[in-house]
Amino acid sequence: MKMLRMADIWTEVGSSIASIMFLYTMFQRYFPHRLRVYITKYVNRILGYTDPYMEISIYEFTENLNQRNGAYTAIQTYLSSKSSKNAKRLKAQIGINNKKLVLSMEDNEVMTDEFQGAKLRWYISRTPRQTQSSSSYRAASDESRYLTLKFHQRYRDIVTGLYLNHVLEKGKAKLMRNRQRKLYTNNSRDDFWCKRALWSHVAFDHPATFDNLAMDPMKKKEIIDDLITFSKARDYYARVGKAWKRGYLLYGPPGTGKSTMIAAMANFLSYDVYDLELTAVRSNGELQKLLLETTNKSIIVIEDMDCSLSLTGRRKNKKDKEEDTEEKDKEEDQTRVEENRSSYDSKVTLSGLLNFIDGLWSSCRGERLIVFTTNYIEKLDPALIRRGRMDKHIELSYCDFEGFKILAKNYLNLDSHHLFENIRPLINETQMTPADVAENLMPKTINEDDSDICLKNLIQALEKRKEDTRLKNEERAKVNKLSSKDGEAIEGDSLTKDGEANEGDSLTKDGVANEGDSSTKGETNQEDESTGSNDKDTRN
Repeated sequence: MKMLRMADIWTEVGSSIASIMFLYTMFQRYFPHRLRVYITKYVNRILGYTDPYMEISIYEFTENLNQRNGAYTAIQTYLSSKSSKNAKRLKAQIGINNKKLVLSMEDNEVMTDEFQGAKLRWYISRTPRQTQSSSSYRAASDESRYLTLKFHQRYRDIVTGLYLNHVLEKGKAKLMRNRQRKLYTNNSRDDFWCKRALWSHVAFDHPATFDNLAMDPMKKKEIIDDLITFSKARDYYARVGKAWKRGYLLYGPPGTGKSTMIAAMANFLSYDVYDLELTAVRSNGELQKLLLETTNKSIIVIEDMDCSLSLTGRRKNKKDKEEDTEEKDKEEDQTRVEENRSSYDSKVTLSGLLNFIDGLWSSCRGERLIVFTTNYIEKLDPALIRRGRMDKHIELSYCDFEGFKILAKNYLNLDSHHLFENIRPLINETQMTPADVAENLMPKTINEDDSDICLKNLIQALEKRKEDTRLKNEERAKVNKLSSKDGEAIEGDSLTKDGEANEGDSLTKDGVANEGDSSTKGETNQEDESTGSNDKDTRN
């Protein structure tokens, strides 16, 4: 009897479900879209009156300009400490310094929490997010996570007034304790189909510091003081009405330590580093989005500005157009076209880059350094490196004796040595970069502990560099001397030819003139004679 009743119940349930599905299908297919939206809205409102639970959603990205939501990161960090105890499905990843695994909630997982007697549930889910793709006519579908907090409406005041603030404070505190500095790079257009963000990152673990940076101690102290002053100048920048940012231009020959300087600055201030590759940026609008995705306490780096796109020297070339020859202009135009082709047809303009540095959008973040590096400062547009954009210009030149002593301490652990006096005049007279000096000081074998060998290697390299420089200078002097002699000979020949030509012209002109005069006189005499004879005939 009971079995029959259960069978009847399941039959009725199945029939009801089939009817509901049929009605839903008819509703979706034959009802107009506006009517469906209208009915759905009021059905949800009616269900809301009967449901005693409330929900609060925190999305990974904000709706405005797709910025990353800081609240999401803080809350996710807070939940990760509790999920290992409550959640059933977890995901693991390597933590700071690769020491241990960090557990966090898996997608579509539920975790419970309790606060002042209120029972709460957290859900983590995914939702599609539309982002602008590398194609102008096609949008790339991307997914964004979001957290949902569900609780009974009787706890509304506790949750909105106390619990959420408690979660944010705990999450931010844990973020600061476990903070690991990161090195970011912007994703190229080819990666936009699979990347969820404009930036991708790795852990930043560069060992460079100002202590082992080979440069003049006074200049080093000046840079350190400038960085300390900037990091503590929040109120000052607000008082003078400027965005809390500062620009640094590092210039000098290759191998003089520009990249090492940036790493030392990041380690000194504990800032993240954003390495911006301009050739991977499609437009000025994308450049603005990249700027919005950066964080406070960061260094934005654009290396080798003289090689980035074709943005350098444009305004200067327009000023000096009258002085440049037509042939030189054609060569520059051809070079610019080739550079544009090699940069994936990027539409970033000089104006867009200038606005990126100090336009209105540059004030969206605070405590940020913008660093440019270049091997040839004269190639950069003056508007790009003027004071106010690049506030401090730092020249990193060839290694001097003070820089050598720092390298000797770093590589050989030497404060003094009898060969230092032999190295002092050589290194001051020779142009050798710190990278070359360091390479010569580095032991070439594992068992090579004798510092004398390394110092002698450096002395030999310096002497060879000095001799090569001398030979080049002599060769250059010979070429210049021959060029000057050839120029004088050509000038003398031209003067001789001009003199002969002028003399020939004058002789020719004189001969023609004399001949013309004599012929004219002869004709005149003949006319006179004929006139006289005619007169005689008339008289007769």
